[in-house]
Amino acid sequence: MRTFTTIWCGQLVSTIGSYMTEFALTLWAWESTGSATAVALLGFFSQIPRIPITLFAGLIVDSPTERRRDRFTRKRLMMLGDAIAALSTVGIGLLYLSDSLHIWHLYLAATLNGGFSQIQSLAYQTSISTLVPPTQLIRANSMNSAVHYGAAIFGPALAGVLYPLVGLLGILGIDLVSFAVAIATLCTCQIPQPPPVGAELETLLAKLTFGFRAVWRQPNLRALLLISTLFWFFHDFGGAVYDPMILARSNGSAVVLASTASAAGLGGVIGAILLSVWGGPKRRVAGMLAGFVGAGLSKTIFGLGRSPQVWVPAQFSSSLNFPLLGSSETALWMEKIAPEQQGRVFAANALVLQVVSAGATLVAGPLADRILEPAMAPGASLAEFWGGSLGTGPGAGMALLYVACALAMVGVGLAGCWMPNLKRLERSLP
Repeated sequence: MRTFTTIWCGQLVSTIGSYMTEFALTLWAWESTGSATAVALLGFFSQIPRIPITLFAGLIVDSPTERRRDRFTRKRLMMLGDAIAALSTVGIGLLYLSDSLHIWHLYLAATLNGGFSQIQSLAYQTSISTLVPPTQLIRANSMNSAVHYGAAIFGPALAGVLYPLVGLLGILGIDLVSFAVAIATLCTCQIPQPPPVGAELETLLAKLTFGFRAVWRQPNLRALLLISTLFWFFHDFGGAVYDPMILARSNGSAVVLASTASAAGLGGVIGAILLSVWGGPKRRVAGMLAGFVGAGLSKTIFGLGRSPQVWVPAQFSSSLNFPLLGSSETALWMEKIAPEQQGRVFAANALVLQVVSAGATLVAGPLADRILEPAMAPGASLAEFWGGSLGTGPGAGMALLYVACALAMVGVGLAGCWMPNLKRLERSLP
């Protein structure tokens, strides 16, 4: 666990810096455009390059031959992802310094970072099972949840305090230092590669589709992929309007947006700590489904709220569930898939999720801006039915979409309890 912990610390520092930059750029995009679509497109352009790259990322990460092992070790792939992200940060800083930064520059940076971060993320995820013993998988994955949620606490909070003092350039500079820390920790660690399996005679098409075939021929794994895809589709559909909804209902308050982000981070960290101490449920499918339902219920309350007094505790409660659901699901995949095949299988799963997430993100912004927001204006059609519970005016249409998606998440968790193949998953052999 020592090597994993060292790498984990570097990733935590880097992620905090990235969250600071993301928070500052989201504010800049909203102030520049005032459009939910413009903000949602940041997520869309981050997802688009992941789709084609994921097809090949699994092959690269698994590195089945000695020749490929020399060039594309998982350690080098992780360092490459950090280096590309640092270069895009430098580019944004130079454009801002010359007063030439436009919203399309952020889309371009999101596209570049999205592609390389997918390779880095896959290399990191598939390294876990080679760095920790099987009994520690849930604990290690809960620590990974703490990276995300810990950064969500400190990143927006630090950015909100420092932005008025150091500006966007100062935030970008801090992000660059955080990337240097992550790369330095990776340089000091050895990350095992899966054992080589010799030359393969499969065609390129067969190699690219291996992950899909490995999942599809097992009904239990198909059920796991289906239920998780449905959950993340509705999560990302509602999540695409999360930032603009809060900004619209708080008069563009950076403090309110930072407070909800920090509440999410605090809930996730506490959930990860509790899960690490506990060790996770023995029935991991039940833990995953319980997390689905808990997250959906909390997000429903969040969407119904109209002030930080409701948003902060609801977001805290929602994030408590994500280490449980995420670690339980990831542990199931790691137990059922051999380490030398995990890159391709995880890449196939990620590709499915990215396609549905990109579609949800692309639709959510225009749906909110052009249909739901006008329909929830005072005196409009939907406002007559939903105005009492959701309010009217700016942000109400986005809140309606957010609540609908949250209730769908609850439905997905409950439906999973009646899926026979999902119930049999833990009883089947790896």
